[in-house]
Amino acid sequence: GFSNLAEVQRQQERKELIAAVKPEDMIIFAPPEPKATLTVFTDIDCGYCRKFHSQIAEVNKAGVRVRYMFFPRTGPATESWTKAEQVWCAADRRDALTRAKKGDTFKGKSCGDAAVKSQYELGSDLGVEGTPAIFTQNGDYVGGYLAPAELVQAIQESQKTAVAAR
Repeated sequence: GFSNLAEVQRQQERKELIAAVKPEDMIIFAPPEPKATLTVFTDIDCGYCRKFHSQIAEVNKAGVRVRYMFFPRTGPATESWTKAEQVWCAADRRDALTRAKKGDTFKGKSCGDAAVKSQYELGSDLGVEGTPAIFTQNGDYVGGYLAPAELVQAIQESQKTAVAAR
């Protein structure tokens, strides 16, 4: 089929940018043997990000590993940004993220904004506008919030197109 060359190029760029991120620079929720990996830009204060995270166990059960990166939509020096820093600086980031998304008051200390800043900048480079912003391993931007079943479908679609494009 006809594919938009610019979009194919963009997808390849996104794939490479995402692949370059080290696992320790993300907060990862994974099943024992992941069948697929998503990279999700998230904002602690975004309603759909919270809804997505409340279903993380179901997403993992479907064989999907979720690698979170922060994209506080309000930008630097805002409450959402500070929360992201506090979660990032916590001893147990996954627990801190879960608690923060539940709206628990969470008194963490910041260890500087370098990590959140680089995640936010990567999100901008990838074209993230809203959160959650969900990307597949192939560099497909599958959009915002999807229920676990829809998510699995989107991943399958993305994998099909990737095979077709080879």
